[in-house]
Amino acid sequence: MQNSEYTALPAITSQQDAIMFAKIKTSLQLFRQALVGSATINYTQGSIGRATFLLSVPMILEMAMESVFAIVDIFFVAGLGAEAVATVGLTEAVISLLYAVAIGLSMAATALVARRIGEQNPAAAAIAAGQALWLGLIVSLLVGVAGFLFAERILLLMGASQSVVDTGAGYTRIMFSGAFTIVFLFLNNAIFRGAGDASIAMRALIIANGINIVLDPCLIYGWGPFPEMGITGAAVATNIGRGAGIAYQVYYLCANNRRIQLKLKDLVLRLATVWQLCRISVGGIAQYLIATASWVFLMRLVSMHSAEAVAGYTIAIRVILFVILPSWGLSNAVATLVGQNLGAGQPQRAEDTVWQVARYNLFYMGTVALLLIAFPAWVMSFFSEDPLVISNGVQSLRILSYGFVFLAIGSVVTQAFNGAGDTMTPTWMNILAFWVLQIPLAWTLSGFMGWGPEGVYWSVFIADAAMSLLATLVFLRGGWKLRYV
Repeated sequence: MQNSEYTALPAITSQQDAIMFAKIKTSLQLFRQALVGSATINYTQGSIGRATFLLSVPMILEMAMESVFAIVDIFFVAGLGAEAVATVGLTEAVISLLYAVAIGLSMAATALVARRIGEQNPAAAAIAAGQALWLGLIVSLLVGVAGFLFAERILLLMGASQSVVDTGAGYTRIMFSGAFTIVFLFLNNAIFRGAGDASIAMRALIIANGINIVLDPCLIYGWGPFPEMGITGAAVATNIGRGAGIAYQVYYLCANNRRIQLKLKDLVLRLATVWQLCRISVGGIAQYLIATASWVFLMRLVSMHSAEAVAGYTIAIRVILFVILPSWGLSNAVATLVGQNLGAGQPQRAEDTVWQVARYNLFYMGTVALLLIAFPAWVMSFFSEDPLVISNGVQSLRILSYGFVFLAIGSVVTQAFNGAGDTMTPTWMNILAFWVLQIPLAWTLSGFMGWGPEGVYWSVFIADAAMSLLATLVFLRGGWKLRYV
């Protein structure tokens, strides 16, 4: 009896190995499918986990690629000194208002396209995409002209010294003049995400980043045959990279084998659809304008102390964006899945998806928070050797990382509202969290209480926690399931 048992062991072990290898093979195939994408997958049927994985993997990589723009620019610009870094920080603080508009328009495009795809109406989804592009063109022209004409004044209004203005006006002017590359990169990718073609959005960002990474040091420092343009070179490289990404997007928007097939007739102005997009995007734009405008105000408070404080805070924010944007990738997957499932008449599946992705996000963000809290100085050392810059960056990294657990849940729940087309609910929650709570608290702690920049960082943590708790409570009431787009 004993001998027969031992004889069976190799067979059992072999069977277990076969099962393990089969699981690994299946996982790799699923990962490859997520990266390659498919125009035939139905995200409103089958396993929620599988649907989430297929959408979130390319969306996480897409968001990571978007954040690489910021990280790469700061990495190379940091070699030019604190004033150059401060220029990037102050410019980005203002241009984040454009990001707010682009993201708001993108939310409307994703919600409308996802709902039409869920309804099995790709022709209507293509019309919605075409009308969204008209809105993007109008916004790009307005912002581009204003930024080109008033670059110096923008920096001065943000509290920049004259030396920072002299150094960075060219950078600011080019970044604003290239507004269309920001708007259309966001908007086109939102269309692909709403349709469930997230892999195309991911590849567009990979192309844009690859070009930016190569051109950044060449144009900043004059490597090889390239001219030495200093900080202005960073703006030129970024816009060229984003422009290449847009060209790739346009090719696939017009392709005849994808979920979205944009034709000339879809670009004919349709006021009813434009109005529908405007109605949804007004809440989305207001939502992000409220949040990012509060960030501009916070940057202004930090700039009242020193260029090193601004530089340290800027680097810390860029690092945090690198880890938060993949989290937003998961959240964007929720927006698509909620929109498509509501379009297919499956509100319970939409809700189940939200909670499942929230668990994934909580694990991810909690892990990253522990790393940043434990090793902030090591992270900052990659970007600066200035002890004052590092000190400010370490302080902000630690404090802001405490709020990652709240952000993990709050970002997923908020995007569920947006995916359902209910962009106004997150808007009024942003008003309460960021303007009624955060701004007065930041001013009080940093100025009246004498905490300096540290008071600003703590106000961000408290506001993020309040926003996430409020969003979760409202989500549980279920009104978002009734929103029609």
